[in-house]
Formats: sequence, structure tokens, C-alpha cells
Amino acid sequence: MKLFTIVGARPQFIKAAAVSRAVAEAGGIDEAIIHTGQHYDANMSDIFFDELGIPAPARHLGIGGGSHGAMTGKMLESLEAAMMEDRPDAVLVYGDTNSTLAGALAASKLHIPIVHVEAGLRSFNRKMPEEINRVVADHLSVLLLSPTQTGVDNLKTEGLTKGVHAVGDVMHDATLYAIEQSKTRSTVMSDLELDGKDYAVCTLHRAENTDDVDRFARVIAFIEDQAKTRPVIFPVHPRTRKVMAERGIKPEGVVQIDPLGYFDLHRLLADSSLVLTDSGGLQKEAYFHRKPCITLRDETEWTETVGAGWNRLWTMDDWKSPRVDITDCGDGDAGAKTVAVIKDWFAAQK
Repeated sequence: MKLFTIVGARPQFIKAAAVSRAVAEAGGIDEAIIHTGQHYDANMSDIFFDELGIPAPARHLGIGGGSHGAMTGKMLESLEAAMMEDRPDAVLVYGDTNSTLAGALAASKLHIPIVHVEAGLRSFNRKMPEEINRVVADHLSVLLLSPTQTGVDNLKTEGLTKGVHAVGDVMHDATLYAIEQSKTRSTVMSDLELDGKDYAVCTLHRAENTDDVDRFARVIAFIEDQAKTRPVIFPVHPRTRKVMAERGIKPEGVVQIDPLGYFDLHRLLADSSLVLTDSGGLQKEAYFHRKPCITLRDETEWTETVGAGWNRLWTMDDWKSPRVDITDCGDGDAGAKTVAVIKDWFAAQK
């Protein structure tokens, strides 16, 4: 089976690492990774391929920057050409980025079956481009692989039941791997002189926060307020750094650093006391480390983390108590289950 895997952003590299390891172990699938270039900064792309042992991309399209429409259009054109040339048996897309949308659209136009990993997530906010991307990808896919039962239920509400499987969360697989690797492969704690200290970890990158001047100011003020009780370590996304420089923003009590590699980030999470983020991925990673998280958005697609008491929106007063475990993320075997579903599906087509 020839499988195209479309990636372009940090969360997709992480998920692809877990699934690609499972692909290699299972055999029977010829996987070609196609990197759109959506995250083109070395600290947001190359380092993840190097650290996580992801196979080198068969193609690197080099498409990054620009508006949503311009970026997606360029990706669609290039991905269509690649698919017409190589004719994969299926195309696998992850999550909710422009790369996800372009990969799903290109494959659907060419009648190539689509596999969507992280199917069924919903924030129910159609103003977010990520919500549009994930909804469209789900409705175009033949295999919808959901990390949780909540995702399965969301798909059923939209009339999607065929090809739906709850396989667990491949991010959990990746986190378990990173936790072990970070113990010996990260020096971030000593580099930042954090050993034995109380601190929080923050990331901020979504356009809904950075592009609205008033909202960005309110989010920064909220982060500064959290920093009154402990320092906040802030790996700054390139987009966010540009906005802060343009507006002369220097948050008090916040330690700004460059984006971190995956192992460094997990080592930082392991000893933190709080996570502040607008990232969907980091919300989950905080939970996997059993760290309380404040999500810097007005809604979240990871409603399970809120219901379990580990996560709250910054607009909420406090966390739900007590904190409980989320049972359907899997035991680190989501990648293997994902590959098994794909192989079973392909065998049934013969």
C-alpha cells in the first residue's frame, strides 16, 4: 500500500512520528511523507524531524507564510501535482491546519481515499479557521480516526458513522516517548537555571489572539497577572515575537525564550506547576503530564480535559474539582491501532 502522509506544522510532526514508527514496525505500507512547509522556521520544523526520528520527507513543498487562502491554494496546487504523479492508494492527514485542508481537498478531487487522524474534534466556533479545516477534512474522509469517544459522538451528530474508529490519542504515544527521552537528552532545566524552582510554561500563537490588538493586550495582561505568583517561561512563536516587537510589548515576570525542541519542552513541562496556552496540542500534553492548564481561548476542542478538571478556559473562574483521569486516550498504543485500521481497510478493498 502506498500512503501519502501530509504534514506541515509542529503538532503534525509529533503525531506523524508516533504513527510512522508504527508503520515501520507493522510493515506492508510504503509511506511517503510530504512536508508542505507551513512551519518553515528551523525551530518549528527541522528540529522535530531530527529529534523524533521522522523519515525524511519524500517531498518538501516549501510553502509557508501568506494569507490562509493564498497558502491553502498553493498547497492544493502542489499536492495535486504530487498525487497525480505518484498516485498513492490513500492520503493521511492530521488535525486541523491549512496543510490538512489542502491535503484533503487535493485527494478528494482525485478520488483518492482520505484518512483523518484526530477526527471528530469540535470547538463549535466556526470563526476559527481550524474548525473549518477539521470539519471539511472529516466530511471528505473514508477513515475517521478519533482520539476519544467524544469525537465519535460529535461525528455521529453530523451524520458520520461509516469508517469511524476510536483509536486513542497518538499524542499520548508521542508524549510517553518524549518523557523518557527528555530525561537524558534535554539540558533545558540547567540552561535556564530552573532546577528546584516553581514556574509556569506559556505558549501563544493563534491568530485570534495575536491579530486582535485589544484581545492580545488582554491576554498579555492575564499572563502578567499569573506571573505575579511565579515566573512564566515563554517559548515565543515567530508570529507572536513579531507582533510583540511591533507593538513594543515586554510582559513583566515573563522569561522569553526561542521555541523549544520537543524533548526540551517536555522536560520543561515535567517540573512546571502550571501551563498557559492557546495550543490544542499543549493542552493535551499538559494533561498527560498531569499539570493544570489555563487555555487562552474562549472555547476548546479538548472538552474532556475541562470535564476532567485539568483544564479551564481563561474566561472561567476556576478549575473543576476533583481532577480525574481521561480513560479513552489509550495506553501508548494509538499509533499501532491507527496502522491496524488502515491496513484492515486496505485489505478489504482488494
